[in-house]
Amino acid sequence: MTTANGVTLDFATVDIDIPVQHYAFLVSEDEFDAILARLVEGGIPVQADPQGRHPGRINRNDGGRGVYFSDPSGHGMEAFTRPYGSDPSSPLNGVTQDVPGAR
Repeated sequence: MTTANGVTLDFATVDIDIPVQHYAFLVSEDEFDAILARLVEGGIPVQADPQGRHPGRINRNDGGRGVYFSDPSGHGMEAFTRPYGSDPSSPLNGVTQDVPGAR
């Protein structure tokens, strides 16, 4: 699969256990909306932070939006719309926002 910014995601089946990983994806606002909608529709728990202190919420860091969730194998996944540190003075840093219908 190739993402909008040219990154490819390759899938493989292996016969070993892979230690839990964290994967983060910088996405457009439209892609974020689609990702979040699929997570909510699928009943997949979302959170605003990797530690799970803000379940059912997204973060607004750097003036963008970000969400954390786990894939079926337990790997930590993250989608966000602004690069880390792109707006350190944003009044939205540290702010979380409720996601209607989210678990």
